[in-house]
This record gives sequence, C-alpha cells and structure tokens, in this order.
Amino acid sequence: MAFLRRSPRTVAPVPTSSRRTANDLRVGETATVCCLKDPEMALKLLEMGCIPGTQVRLAGRAPLGDPLMLVLGDEEYTLSLRVSEATTIQLKA
Repeated sequence: MAFLRRSPRTVAPVPTSSRRTANDLRVGETATVCCLKDPEMALKLLEMGCIPGTQVRLAGRAPLGDPLMLVLGDEEYTLSLRVSEATTIQLKA
C-alpha cells in the first residue's frame, strides 16, 4: 500500500551536560548525590538523608519498577522512593 509510507526515524543525541539521576542507577550500582532538582521535593529528601556528597546504592526495585530501594551512606539507612522522587536526585559523574 503506497499511502502507508514510513518516515525515516531520527534519534536525537543525548546532551553531554545531562546528569544522571537516582532512577538511572542499576541494581548494585553506587553513586554520589550531587544536588536536588525540585526545590519543593528537596526539603523532604534532605530530611530523609539525601544530602549532597552522600553515597547512594540502588539495592532493588519493585517488580513493576516503582518504588526503588536506596541505601544511603555506609549501609546505615535504607530508603524507599517513588520513581518521580528519585528523578529529582542528581548524581555526580
């Protein structure tokens, strides 16, 4: 059928300035908190221990991917976050 033409797909390059978030971690991967994106969510996350400079490790994900289980610091504190909350935590490269 000639009227069903597919347009060529183009993939936009990922900007190098984009930072990883806690949602981008793989299970078992460790990173350091850089900053928090959302000012409204920042106070809640700071109170829960997501302080810039703290190491975080993704300990697991729920079967459908939401929520996440993060371990903060030296195995001292386990935190469960929604994906929407985890995407506000930016990590150092």
